[in-house]
Amino acid sequence: MSATQPKVKRNIKQGLEDEFIKASLLTLYFATWFSSIAFLTYSILREDAIPIAPFGFAIIKAALCAKFMLIGQALFPLKVEHERGLIRSLLLHSIVYLLVVLILSYLETGVDGMMHGKTMMDALAAFGNGDPLRIAALALIYWLILWPYLLFAGLRQSIGEATVNTILFGNKPK
Repeated sequence: MSATQPKVKRNIKQGLEDEFIKASLLTLYFATWFSSIAFLTYSILREDAIPIAPFGFAIIKAALCAKFMLIGQALFPLKVEHERGLIRSLLLHSIVYLLVVLILSYLETGVDGMMHGKTMMDALAAFGNGDPLRIAALALIYWLILWPYLLFAGLRQSIGEATVNTILFGNKPK
């Protein structure tokens, strides 16, 4: 066994651990948002009992969104162009990632409908109650969820992870 094999194994292991941590934190971020939206929806409807299934879907959708976001970032990496600034550099990324979230939400509607005895096509047609204005509002909410994450990621890329962490969380005790 060569001296580089243990180092390669350690690098692969560290890479997998880093990806797991990133996916877990992103899942937690999305799950918080999606669960909050589900809670708001059921509080507006004033149902006697708030069903638990939408929160499960929120967590599953969050995990899927996190995974697709990380895959999307691998295929379409964030690139902050300093001459364009952070916002203009990330705007296209936010639209691409928004489309991913909308597609997952659309599929979630189909699966949820099938669980309630509808055909997949009928359930998909009910996405956003079939109302383009409601779908646009949903897209805006999802974009507002994605935008802070992308700004955070862009800042980390622009000024460095340690600097952003210090700005947000302070210095580590020595």
